[in-house]
Amino acid sequence: QVQLVESGGGSVQTGGFLRLSCGAFGHAYSYCMGWLRQAPGKEREGVATIDRDGSTRYADSVKGRFTISRDNTKNTLLLQMNSLKPEDTAVYYCAADTTCGTMLRGLVSSGIWGQGTQVTVSS
Repeated sequence: QVQLVESGGGSVQTGGFLRLSCGAFGHAYSYCMGWLRQAPGKEREGVATIDRDGSTRYADSVKGRFTISRDNTKNTLLLQMNSLKPEDTAVYYCAADTTCGTMLRGLVSSGIWGQGTQVTVSS
């Protein structure tokens, strides 16, 4: 079973940047991996996914600003977030699933999640 641990959250001003990391323990290379987020009072939403072949997908709200990457040799998933906006404020979760197909809709059928890391963007 894969276990995930996020780090790198924090507080920044509008236009700033953060890089989130997710350390994976287990055979993470065999999964689609991604980032999801949930803001207070809102539904969980997918942010970005990266499949085993390196193909990536992004939510429209973050395209051109966020970049997802993975290093299978180090069992690490990254999310580089640039040009941050207040609406990016949320708890960000790393997830792993057998398919990327539903992750951008906020669904993770495997139930493999990290504990979350808070990102706060102030105006």
